[in-house]
Amino acid sequence: MAVGVEIKSDGKQYNGRITRFVLLSCMVAASGGLIFGYDVGVSGGVSSMEPFLKKFFPGVYRKMNEDTNVSNYCKFDSQLLTTFTSSLYLAGLFSSFLAAHVTRSYGRRTSIIIGGLSYLVGAALEGASYNIYMLIFGRILLGVGLGFTNQSVPLYLSEMAPSKYRGAFNIAFQICIGLGQNLATLINYGIHKIAGGWGWRISVGMAGVPAALLALGALFLSETPNSLIQNSNDNDKAKKLLQKIRGTDDVQAEFDDLNEASRAAKSVQHPFTNLLQRKYRPQLIMSVAIPFFQQITGINAVSFYAPILFLTLGSGESAALLAATITGFIGLTFVVFALYLVDRMGRRPLFHIGGVQMFISQMMVGAIMVTKLGDHNAISKGYASCVLVLICVYISGFGLSWGPLGWVVTSEIFPLEIRSAAQSIVVATNLSMTFIIAQIFLAMLCHMKSGIFFFFGGWVIVMSAFVYYLLPETKNIPIEKMDRIWREHFFWKRFVGVGENDEGWMKETA
Repeated sequence: MAVGVEIKSDGKQYNGRITRFVLLSCMVAASGGLIFGYDVGVSGGVSSMEPFLKKFFPGVYRKMNEDTNVSNYCKFDSQLLTTFTSSLYLAGLFSSFLAAHVTRSYGRRTSIIIGGLSYLVGAALEGASYNIYMLIFGRILLGVGLGFTNQSVPLYLSEMAPSKYRGAFNIAFQICIGLGQNLATLINYGIHKIAGGWGWRISVGMAGVPAALLALGALFLSETPNSLIQNSNDNDKAKKLLQKIRGTDDVQAEFDDLNEASRAAKSVQHPFTNLLQRKYRPQLIMSVAIPFFQQITGINAVSFYAPILFLTLGSGESAALLAATITGFIGLTFVVFALYLVDRMGRRPLFHIGGVQMFISQMMVGAIMVTKLGDHNAISKGYASCVLVLICVYISGFGLSWGPLGWVVTSEIFPLEIRSAAQSIVVATNLSMTFIIAQIFLAMLCHMKSGIFFFFGGWVIVMSAFVYYLLPETKNIPIEKMDRIWREHFFWKRFVGVGENDEGWMKETA
């Protein structure tokens, strides 16, 4: 049986180049990733700061410092603490469905602006919080902003980018996530010893800076040609914009494909219902499976709680924050490598390489913790350093594969008529899984102990097999021609059928 497909170009490539206009537009839009990354970095950092825990989570503070009978794995097991972290993602889950309607009906730019403004207000409220209710309400507003930006930014990038470089442009979103995360960990490390214990307010309040930059920058963005054609009858304006984006007047082939896709999209009145049709079964499966697998790698558990994990290993507060900073920079470095490789090697090889790295490193971390840590012991500095190195290997594998590619692939495989609806399902699945893992990770760490790493490692095997058998390569395929990859796949073609002109367009490889 043939497994996987290698896609060969059918000779049709749209004219155009990377213009300064599209580069600047995509840089502004991709900065939406700063919001997501900053929150991931700041949440775990402030959760390990004693003044923050004293004020909002005194029970956790007492267990950490006063109760010597509590297992190393259970010191941070608090439902209220996990609610603080996960409430944002639950709000983002629900807001992503509203964002789908706004993105489809009013454009990608509008959703980006709404997301930036909501996040700005939430950050201000968090920074001024004097009780747990203000803190969590601020997190909810942050979640609304996150739902809107994560729904609209990947679509904006995919629709603006030339097809030849679409993977690299989409990885810019993941690079901004990494930049935001590293910025947060640096700020956490810099302010955690401020006299008076109010440094955490700087950490959470500074989230408003990338939000303000995004909201202000989005005011000057143009809408994508795809969105203009879908929501306006002014084809001349859309064509002139496409010419400006591509840097050439010869855009007729791409413009015709956009119009054809728009006519199909306008015939769909209920995109969520339409997504359930048999011909969209591959896209529906991918819109759920890819973000599910992206989160079940365990990456956000490690990212949220990296300082807490290193405190569990016996590191001091400063050392824990420093270790989290190091791992963050390693992850960002490998995301940059992915940007260079994704349109050269393709998506599937990077998924496989990263999967091997993540699996081996998680197995080794679990083995060290089960043999050397225990419930009440402190791990030696040598083994703690080894765990740090292995977590860096794990994060580098994620940065090379599931981190950026989870957003790249899902932003490029959906036809226009279901694009907004399908992307909202991607975001909703991603945020619901993030919510679930954030909500249960500390309890899982307490009950499963070192077995948590074997749990996530087992899932890496499952998702690697899924990619090998069921995800076709998408490198160099124009976004409005992506339906062909399903019609020639050994499994998915039974759902979508084979097009008349598609024979010989791909070759299957064992």
